[in-house]
Amino acid sequence: MTRSTYTVTGMTCHHCVASVTEEISEISGVRQVDVDLASGLVTVTSDEALDPALVRAAVTEAGYELA
Repeated sequence: MTRSTYTVTGMTCHHCVASVTEEISEISGVRQVDVDLASGLVTVTSDEALDPALVRAAVTEAGYELA
C-alpha cells in the first residue's frame, strides 16, 4: 500500500469533499480517500504509487485544483 498527500484548493463545504472523494476514488487501485476540509489536505491510500497526472485530472473533473 502507498499513501500520498495532496493539497486541493477551492473546497468550501462537505459537498466539495464528496465530489473530490468520488472522483479520486474512481482511479484504478485507490483504496481510500481522506479529505480534511479545513486544510485542503487529501490523503490517498492506493495499491501502488499513483500517476500525479491522474490525480490532477480527477481533482479538475471535480471542479477544483491541486495546489
